[in-house]
Amino acid sequence: MIRSHMSSFAGMPVFPFTPGMTLPDDPSAVAWRLEVEDFEAEPEEFAGLVAALRAEVPGEAVHALVIGEWGSAYERALPVDLLADAAKDWTALRAVFLADLVSEQCEISWLTHGDLTPLLTAYPQLETLWVRGANELTLQPVRHTGLRELGFQTGGLPAEVTRAVGDSDLPALHRLDLWLGRQDYGGDTGVDDLAAILAGDRLPALRHLAVCNAEFADHVARAVATAPVVARLEVLDLSMGVLTDPGAEALLAGQPLTHLRRLDLHHHFLSPEVAQRLTDALPGVQVDLDDPQTPDEYHGTVYRFTAVGE
Repeated sequence: MIRSHMSSFAGMPVFPFTPGMTLPDDPSAVAWRLEVEDFEAEPEEFAGLVAALRAEVPGEAVHALVIGEWGSAYERALPVDLLADAAKDWTALRAVFLADLVSEQCEISWLTHGDLTPLLTAYPQLETLWVRGANELTLQPVRHTGLRELGFQTGGLPAEVTRAVGDSDLPALHRLDLWLGRQDYGGDTGVDDLAAILAGDRLPALRHLAVCNAEFADHVARAVATAPVVARLEVLDLSMGVLTDPGAEALLAGQPLTHLRRLDLHHHFLSPEVAQRLTDALPGVQVDLDDPQTPDEYHGTVYRFTAVGE
């Protein structure tokens, strides 16, 4: 569960914007947070907030944006068109985080988005894009030469979005995070949908790959064990999911991972013996095996859950 709002983003403190406020001494040194107070606010309120930011803060000083509640985030898509239209003013915008809401405001699987493609096409200079939630989320394959970080934090990532990322040309992308989630929360991404990403042909600069929070983590581990993209990675993140001994065994039997700087497997269902084998096999790698999980059992059925779902 996401339990707190971000205090910093893109290396800058997050600074809530209020119309008519006194601006900080250097308005370009903060990540501007846009959020309406009423979770059932009408669309005009968020539109007015965007308009006020455009009017009151010099466009060249808007380097990073954090979007919180935009009004009925549980059922109404974030108005990406408002952000795309502001591109004519926000010429220095480099980083965007969409939907920094916590579970007390809206469960992650309820956060509603539309098509994010216009945002990427409007800001060819964008370097960082993080998105929380994936209800009704869509994305078209794009070519974007500026993007260095792309992340989807979800309780269930649609296969269409995963395939669109794999079909996009992202020559500068250094970090990619995919929280796959659970099928009962819209996470219908399968291993086949990851094929283009794991091949890495369109991701020549990729060094940090997270395919995490996965209900079918063992299948992901088997695919990763032979994936061409792994050879160029510095960080491989398979954490937060339902990784069990067979998945770890596949990693041990697959391609060498000794070149990694970090292997993140925290929140796992590994036996102590297999966890120790992983650590012993990778003496020069920072292997994160924190937060071991114990399966739940109910009426003779064993249940294992991802770290983030609803």
